[in-house]
Amino acid sequence: MNDILTMLENLVGQSGFGSLTIGNYLMIAVACFFLYLAIKKQYEPLLLLPIAFGMLLVNLYPPIIQEGGLLYYFYKLDEWTILPSLIFLGVGAMTDFGPLIANPKSFLLGAAAQFGIFSAYILAILMGFNGKSAAAISIIGGADGPTSIFLANKLGQTTLLGPIAVAAYSYMALVPIIQPPIMKLLTSKKERAIKMEQLRPVSKLEKILFPIVVTIIVVLILPTVAPLVGMLMLGNLFRESGVVKQLVETASNSLMYIVVILLGTSVGATTSAEAFLNTDTIKIVILGLIAFAIGTAAGILCGKLMCKLTGGKVNPLIGSAGVSAVPMAARVSQKVGAEEDPTNFLLMHAMGPNVAGVIGTAVAAGTFMAIFGVK
Repeated sequence: MNDILTMLENLVGQSGFGSLTIGNYLMIAVACFFLYLAIKKQYEPLLLLPIAFGMLLVNLYPPIIQEGGLLYYFYKLDEWTILPSLIFLGVGAMTDFGPLIANPKSFLLGAAAQFGIFSAYILAILMGFNGKSAAAISIIGGADGPTSIFLANKLGQTTLLGPIAVAAYSYMALVPIIQPPIMKLLTSKKERAIKMEQLRPVSKLEKILFPIVVTIIVVLILPTVAPLVGMLMLGNLFRESGVVKQLVETASNSLMYIVVILLGTSVGATTSAEAFLNTDTIKIVILGLIAFAIGTAAGILCGKLMCKLTGGKVNPLIGSAGVSAVPMAARVSQKVGAEEDPTNFLLMHAMGPNVAGVIGTAVAAGTFMAIFGVK
């Protein structure tokens, strides 16, 4: 009888019910809400679903992210910046840079959208974060999860990695909700209905030279972003060269999906109640939202300026795609424009600033690394 009681006590003691805190249960509820958004609302499910499930796992069984636990080894790939770089490889292989090449002025819209990053950096300093922490947090404004993870690790801000990564990916998923009100507030019906001229055809030679030239210029200026920009441009060169179809297929499909699974679950697993439920997390979420909103607004205002300078040939809505949530931000520009005129087709025009935003966010990360002397 005593043996049976001992066995039962051990069984109860090993269960999670007694060891979990109120914070763990709260984070489990948050994880279930994210799963709802991913499955029912389909907000970036490829990202949000593995992140939410990683969050669920780590709060049900915290040791899973500790050394020796399964997700610990997934997380080490984030810490070594391997997974963010591979994500950029896949993005490059999937993305047509033609709209950016056809309309180089799109670089200005992508650059304007980075204003949110540097605004958030100043606000983070004012809210009490040190320089490196503020820089890592501010990149959320680019709506670029891989770059946020990359910079946080490079600047040694691993304690903030969970809140930063979850905020960045959450805002990427919520682009269709956050951006439209800002877009409509800053533009008139007439501006939103502007039809843009068809982009010029881009030659195969231009498409092949573009990733090579961008890599040379950016890496010479900011060598520290070589892992991100290099992989982005390598993936695109795979795509445009036309001689490695197998590599394009692998980078944009099977490899990309494997990396998303590993990255998403490991990012979610950094959100244990102990690491996530604190005042710094609240500040990070608020700063990220402010940065994203300012970046969206700055892109639109730059678009309005270009609209006036070109005599009404540029639809300001495409400026909102200057954040680097590819291709979701470009799709939102198309959607809001089509609400005013169903025959308006802005998607390809918006892809120019969208691609420029990816490059711009990586450059912003490299700038911070240069400022703090990180190699």
